[in-house]
Amino acid sequence: MKWEVFFLNFKKKVLTVSLSSLMSLSAVTAVALPVGAVGNGPSAGNGQVTTSNLHTYESLVSYLKNQDAKQERLALEVIGETVKGRDIYLAKYISNPKNPTILFLTQQHGNEQLTTEGALEFIKHLGTNKTKGVLENVNILIIPMLNADGAMGDVNFSLDDYLAKGDRHLTRANANGVDLNREHDKKTNQMQVEVKALHENVFAKYDIDYMIDLHHQGTLSETDGELVSGSILYPTNANVKPEVLEASKKLGAVVYNSIEPTGWGHIGKYDGGSGENIGRNGAAVRYDIATLLFEMRGMSDHNVETVALGQKSNGYLIKQTVTTLDAAVRAIADHSIETVDASFWDTLPTQTNRSGGESDE
Repeated sequence: MKWEVFFLNFKKKVLTVSLSSLMSLSAVTAVALPVGAVGNGPSAGNGQVTTSNLHTYESLVSYLKNQDAKQERLALEVIGETVKGRDIYLAKYISNPKNPTILFLTQQHGNEQLTTEGALEFIKHLGTNKTKGVLENVNILIIPMLNADGAMGDVNFSLDDYLAKGDRHLTRANANGVDLNREHDKKTNQMQVEVKALHENVFAKYDIDYMIDLHHQGTLSETDGELVSGSILYPTNANVKPEVLEASKKLGAVVYNSIEPTGWGHIGKYDGGSGENIGRNGAAVRYDIATLLFEMRGMSDHNVETVALGQKSNGYLIKQTVTTLDAAVRAIADHSIETVDASFWDTLPTQTNRSGGESDE
């Protein structure tokens, strides 16, 4: 199997993976990946840990504006600014306000960027005829980079011990050193500006039914001795309404059913907290949104060696993101999400971490 089949020319700063070579959005098919792509590989540091092949904030904005000019159904909205004054973009596909609506949120943590790369690729393909009949029946909201300051390493603390090579470092925290995914139980006027914008100008403004909060975890999470490609979890706060919890579990079933049978994906149950300050819990309690956390494997940069995953793993993690987003919107559009069997949660193993590994939602 040839590795280059999956890793098409990464241009510096602007990722241009051609998804037509990886998948068809109308019928996602299993694509052979190199031996060790999941399961017992790739190991931490598989290939050089670098940021030079990832979108910068500036190239992300340029990409979004380019797609906006090409796609009649796409609208861009600036929902607020980061600590350092970068605009936070929301990509919107709203054909009918009465349609069910899903929000995809990426990069609350700035060093978790491959989900953003997948989200951008998904935006491009929403403008093709492969999505015919989908956008008429579901509204899609995408925030592809909430923590742009962290994604650019433009922060008010030292990055001397960060690992990645390239044109910048990427940090978990925002410019103020705050974890944005621990802010969701506060009054909005007490939140960091990025989370305040999310709550006031997205959660409170749009009638959102579903949300997938996309993150990355460490590289050494496993179930049954096999390293996961990602892990999922529904809201676990005791104040979540039963019907919201059930809808969240069904959203998880849609994602699990799209990834686990591929042969290259292996999904575990994330071992996450129940605090309302965490995004998937806070949104479910505060706005009755059915939420799902998806923790992809490996981070783009970190100060812990076992957490960052080298660039040779980028292709399948981007593919996993797009497969996830595509499956979710299709199941909502055709209403199959309403009848999906969510009983797999009863037997889905909770992941553990091999020695030296860590994961932190």
